[in-house]
Amino acid sequence: MSSGAHNVLLTQLYDAHHDWLLGWLRHRLGCRHDAADLTQDTFIQVVAARNVEEIIAPRAFLATLAKRVLYNFWRRRDIERAYLEELARFPEAFAPSQEDRALVLEALQQIDLALSSLTPKVRQVFLLSQLQELTYSEISAQLAMPVITVRRYMTQAMRACWLAADLQA
Repeated sequence: MSSGAHNVLLTQLYDAHHDWLLGWLRHRLGCRHDAADLTQDTFIQVVAARNVEEIIAPRAFLATLAKRVLYNFWRRRDIERAYLEELARFPEAFAPSQEDRALVLEALQQIDLALSSLTPKVRQVFLLSQLQELTYSEISAQLAMPVITVRRYMTQAMRACWLAADLQA
């Protein structure tokens, strides 16, 4: 299909379903501005998919994409809220600049994305090691698994984090 025909299909899809999707997201979010942003993010996903001509049920397709976008929005918001709550516990003199906050939030979101790709056990091992600073032996005892498995899981988790960092570079 030519790029001109592809663009026509994208425009038709957008024109026919934008308002419906905006309403669908507004109903779930309760905020018109966030719904507008996520509607645009969903259509960006459509453009990235590059298979507009294959869409048989446009609203079902858009709803599926929008659910993913919405889920990621909520995850980012939860991460940001937790980070800001933690920052509030420190004296204001130690507060990072807005730029540093943005960088930390971006890094936290990338780590969250990397960890979400892991199995629950691998994620649990990683978090016990990194957040609770448990040794591999302590993790092994707590989770009733061999130390070699803890090492293998940590390797998987670290690989996922490195790959996420490489994608950002």
